[in-house]
Amino acid sequence: MTATIVAFFMLLPFFWMVSTSLKQKGALMAIPIQWIPPEISFEGYRKLFSVIPFGRAVMNSIVVSSMVTLVTMTSATMAAYAFSKLEFRGRDRLFYAYLATMMVPGQVTIIPVFIVLKYLGLLDTYAGVVVPTSLFNAFGIFLLRQYMSTIPNDFTEAALIDGASHFAVFARIVLPLSKPIIATYGVLTFMGAWNDYFWPLVVLSDRNKMTLPVALSHLSGQYNSDYNTLMAGSLISILPIILVYLFAQKYFEAGLQVGGLKQ
Repeated sequence: MTATIVAFFMLLPFFWMVSTSLKQKGALMAIPIQWIPPEISFEGYRKLFSVIPFGRAVMNSIVVSSMVTLVTMTSATMAAYAFSKLEFRGRDRLFYAYLATMMVPGQVTIIPVFIVLKYLGLLDTYAGVVVPTSLFNAFGIFLLRQYMSTIPNDFTEAALIDGASHFAVFARIVLPLSKPIIATYGVLTFMGAWNDYFWPLVVLSDRNKMTLPVALSHLSGQYNSDYNTLMAGSLISILPIILVYLFAQKYFEAGLQVGGLKQ
């Protein structure tokens, strides 16, 4: 019963968003709140595609989020394998130094990174959005390294004795055994990239390259906000997140359960 009440209050903003997206403009600010619109209107959905390049923004977000997830997972899994399975001098010190970068607030590095991107000619490009946010990710490396450390070394040592290279051990043994945590971190990374507003706003200036959160912000003006159009855009924007979660749900839940058992 308690879970039902909590779930009801958690879903209440979602119901309000759906209801508002289907209201006519005159019913948006009606008091008391009309949870079920007396007349259903799709004006917000039609206006969405005429006020801003909404379809283009959705495609831009899909491209950017997919690239961020791919680059992040590739670099983080390789680094996690190196820190968990390879023996080299100063490995633990290097890992702890890498972890220390998590203590530096992201706002501190915005201006230096922006200047570097300017000299590299990466401003107003997707690479400028993707590379700084995905190539170096201390949290992801820490999360994956902790999981890979629990995989018995007997598996990797047996493969190495049989003549397998480290890349073969990484690709054929460690990655398949790490599916739950990889799926969990992949979903979290995609959600973070999909909802990221600030960094694409800083790097991208071309209207045709803006991502979905930046495009939706154009619907909220200083003196007036088109709430039904804004809610229609927000409703459509969460659909890819739901699809990604449903696709990786089995591994996502397994990863969370395993993560809760590790020390």
